[in-house]
Amino acid sequence: MYLAMNRFSVNVEREAEWEQIWKERETYLQEVPGFVQFMLLRGAEPGDYISYSAWEDAAAFHAWTQSEAFRKGHAQGTLAGVLQGPPQLALYEPVIAETAVERNVTDSLPDPNRRGPRH
Repeated sequence: MYLAMNRFSVNVEREAEWEQIWKERETYLQEVPGFVQFMLLRGAEPGDYISYSAWEDAAAFHAWTQSEAFRKGHAQGTLAGVLQGPPQLALYEPVIAETAVERNVTDSLPDPNRRGPRH
């Protein structure tokens, strides 16, 4: 499993517009190999949102970022004035994944040479 999250700071007076944009846009994610789940999360603080996507592995996520589906999904409309700035991307691999029926713990150690998207 591989998780990608973008944190967005939305202008508070435009939150309803922001949510409507997301509800109406075509994501093309269902056609992408390795895609597992997407959620748009509204934070407790006004204007705080996170887009969350889960992927089978890092390779599936990175392949999506180079795909036609990615280009089509991100070419829809403008967010000028809706956002206070660019989103902040964060990428994660689970160490522990627990559900109501099972708990999975990875046996791998952190890679000391790993580098995030901003490096």
